[in-house]
Amino acid sequence: MSFVELNQTKHSLLSSELQRTQYPYVTGTSVVALKYKDGILMASDMGASYGSTLRYKSVERIKPIGKHSLLGASGELSDFQELLHYLDELILYDNMWDDGNSLGPKEVHNYLTRVMYNRRNKFNPLWNSLILGGVKNGQKYLGTVNMIGVHFEDDHVATGFGNHLARPILREEWHKDLSFEDGVKILEKCMRVLLYRDRSAVNKLQIAKITEEGVTISQPYALKTFWEFNAFQNPTAAAEGSWHIEFIQVESSDLSQTRVILAVKIVGTRVFVREEDEVGGVAANLAGKKKKRIEVKVVLVLI
Repeated sequence: MSFVELNQTKHSLLSSELQRTQYPYVTGTSVVALKYKDGILMASDMGASYGSTLRYKSVERIKPIGKHSLLGASGELSDFQELLHYLDELILYDNMWDDGNSLGPKEVHNYLTRVMYNRRNKFNPLWNSLILGGVKNGQKYLGTVNMIGVHFEDDHVATGFGNHLARPILREEWHKDLSFEDGVKILEKCMRVLLYRDRSAVNKLQIAKITEEGVTISQPYALKTFWEFNAFQNPTAAAEGSWHIEFIQVESSDLSQTRVILAVKIVGTRVFVREEDEVGGVAANLAGKKKKRIEVKVVLVLI
């Protein structure tokens, strides 16, 4: 083997090692898409997590592919970038024919299923779940494929956590003659639920549409949210065996004789009331304050 061939082999091996994704590091969460009467709508937030740390908040995960297709991705962002390079080469090769034809969404989706399945068989998968939607010759198309090549078409699809939380909403509210405005409302409802429930979601999203006229991707915007629900404020309040924490008011004309009343309510059981004289350092702290009405906050830790 010549020196040049040896160097080429070494470079090829090093490139293979460097390009292999052993484990996803920077990942995006759910993408949700549906058909509406004029085309396809797709939504995703713009967050990207480094492990469990929400590191990046302006990452676009929806991209136009050629003239007729729209691609959304969750999972490893570097692998998504690699897929975009593959698709750029595919579209360029198709355009070089200069035959007046162009790849439609079904052809692009079929290509992606072969790429994902091929990489899976080499034990070098691209760690993504993809949604491919588009319109060509009046025909709407929407499909998905995951990292091992499992793929299908449907009227509405979702990836990531959206498979569990967004699909039930879509099944209940989607219909064939959905208008653009109603489609956006459904997607915003799905993204709001995901924002509440998915730790990797951020309140900064984009909604894209594709019709016969082309692709439009919205500017990033935030949803209106409400966080004052009792379940958010005190999520374990009604759980069996949880502590109910209260403010206890103590009145005494003589602070040296202060008695502290400790009331503990355990959910699902009766209320226990206990009285103690000069509990810990509480009485000493109270004696130093020139007040006749004192509020004591009792904080309990269950071990």
